[in-house]
Amino acid sequence: MVRAKKEIKQAGIKAAHRYEVVDSGIGRIAGKRFHFIGAGGVGMSGLAGLILKNGGKVRGSDALGSSVVDKLCEAGADIRVGHSAGNVRADTEAVVISAAVKEDNCELQSARKKGVRVYKYAEMAGMVSSRYECIAVAGTHGKSTTCGWVTYCMQQAGVEPNFIIGAEVSQLGVSSGTGASRYFVAEACEYDRSFLNFRPKIGCVLNIEADHLDYYKDEEEIEEAFGAFCGQIRRGGVLVGCGDDTRVLRIMDRMRGEPNKKEIRVLSFGFGRGCAIRAEEISLQKGYYWFTIVEQGERVGRVCISLPGRYNILNALAAYAILAEAGLERARILELLGGFGGMERRLMYKGEAGGAVVIDDYAHHPTEIRGSLEGIRQRYEPRRLWCVFQPHQYSRTRFLLDDFSESFKLADVTIVPEIYFVRDTERARREVNAEQLVERIKAKGSEALFIKSFSGICEYLKANVKSGDVVVTMGAGDVWKVADEYIQRVREGG
Repeated sequence: MVRAKKEIKQAGIKAAHRYEVVDSGIGRIAGKRFHFIGAGGVGMSGLAGLILKNGGKVRGSDALGSSVVDKLCEAGADIRVGHSAGNVRADTEAVVISAAVKEDNCELQSARKKGVRVYKYAEMAGMVSSRYECIAVAGTHGKSTTCGWVTYCMQQAGVEPNFIIGAEVSQLGVSSGTGASRYFVAEACEYDRSFLNFRPKIGCVLNIEADHLDYYKDEEEIEEAFGAFCGQIRRGGVLVGCGDDTRVLRIMDRMRGEPNKKEIRVLSFGFGRGCAIRAEEISLQKGYYWFTIVEQGERVGRVCISLPGRYNILNALAAYAILAEAGLERARILELLGGFGGMERRLMYKGEAGGAVVIDDYAHHPTEIRGSLEGIRQRYEPRRLWCVFQPHQYSRTRFLLDDFSESFKLADVTIVPEIYFVRDTERARREVNAEQLVERIKAKGSEALFIKSFSGICEYLKANVKSGDVVVTMGAGDVWKVADEYIQRVREGG
């Protein structure tokens, strides 16, 4: 472990202090030859870009060509479209694989035969982040938005963070980047216990709910994994957690009660009176939330956020707490919070078609769906709200079927296409289907219908949506294509 003594002066930072650079386990990056299998993914492409900017050489492949792959190639990477054993060259020093890469992938098999060290994406991201003061944001919901908020505010304050986020920050036009500061902002996912690869200086847990039940046995095991993540926080670091979430609160209470050998502080945020950082005097004005931030009983100031949905108040509080811990002046944080415009595919305004507003959203969990629909209702006050929801994973749909069926009550009509197939077994695929979800939604008193193809959905919307309505495409798969195609068809009159 090396201690860097050089102080980094940044606008908006009170006083830069000494920080730790941890041995990452991969030694040098500059000049090292990395091969990325599945390089076109959001996280993978971001990590590949960071390695390029740190002087590493990046080669790799992706099943499909895309603008993301093109950008990597423009930055100096050599990414091939399609997988082939021959893509893994003899001089490759490390292979990085995305979570979607199976063991029978020909390039992965080639790497193993050659004796090349293979890293999962999260392993490599954790190793790279350990070279910095890492800010890792975990939680079932809100990770990308909170990471984007922190990154945006830091950049606006003159701090240049390194960052990898699971979605594009709309105002920055990127999902990853390198900077001159000591900070590294990372989205820490609980699937496969990936977040245990991070050793953050500032660890944040936004919420804990049942998800990824194809991997975890139950909610207790999920909570246990989050507790382990909190235990990864470095000596002298801080845990920022939502005091309104029962499971997060239990973890924070345990950390407060245990012998604190690592001198980790615990800082809560939320709406409750017991939270160290709270939102008070909340009002909704023309679809925008105003609230006062109170810290340790002292009024800090009033802020208006541009992101719809009450849940984004909590994300804003988390971002405030993280930024304050990173050294930004409180007054400056208040100035910057309201300027954040959100993330790609997070209640993203796509345009208007025939007088109807079209939005695209990433929500794919029952809690996220409810929150997004509420936010749309508050912001747009639509005549009718049409939700095109593409379930993500057969296993998630089956495990959370009852919760999903309750989630669409704020939509006037819900249209469901085929379930997006990813990371599922054939057995999981046989155990549930989209028609079952539609029947459950209808049984709860909501209007819903199954339309298999995206083209069919666009035709139905074109025939039934009226001026003043809102259409939202929702899900973690490729349902965003419906929004684009629908707008195009209406505008072209086809």
